[in-house]
Amino acid sequence: MKVTRSSGVGSVGSARGAARPAGQGSFSLPTVGGAGAGSDVARSAGVGGVGSIGALIALQDVGGPLERRRRAMGRAGRILDVLDEVKLALIDGAVSGTDLDRLMRAVREERMATDDSGLEGVLNEIETRAAVELAKLEQAKVAA
Repeated sequence: MKVTRSSGVGSVGSARGAARPAGQGSFSLPTVGGAGAGSDVARSAGVGGVGSIGALIALQDVGGPLERRRRAMGRAGRILDVLDEVKLALIDGAVSGTDLDRLMRAVREERMATDDSGLEGVLNEIETRAAVELAKLEQAKVAA
């Protein structure tokens, strides 16, 4: 069978294809449901398209390994920034409880998003050190 041109959506149920003789190699379907059957097909095809768009959006939300790595690097960068600020404040002798609280909050947020035992150990050490520094601040306030 030779294809001479592409047909549009509207030519699916046209009478022109039914008028051709069957001996010339053309293909035609019997018209069981008439025009109503074509509209049912169009309706179901539209629903399938919406489902596929929803699936694509869901896949975009999941993100691949590169996206997860980028997010993890961003969280690690925030923790390192807070650690650097606390380090400088400790050197200057001007560390505050709010700085240490912010550090402990950043560590807790990171802990919820990880499942690596090595990283858990490092986060435990950071949290312990922040708790020790908070205790030192409280002792200094009581002594003063």
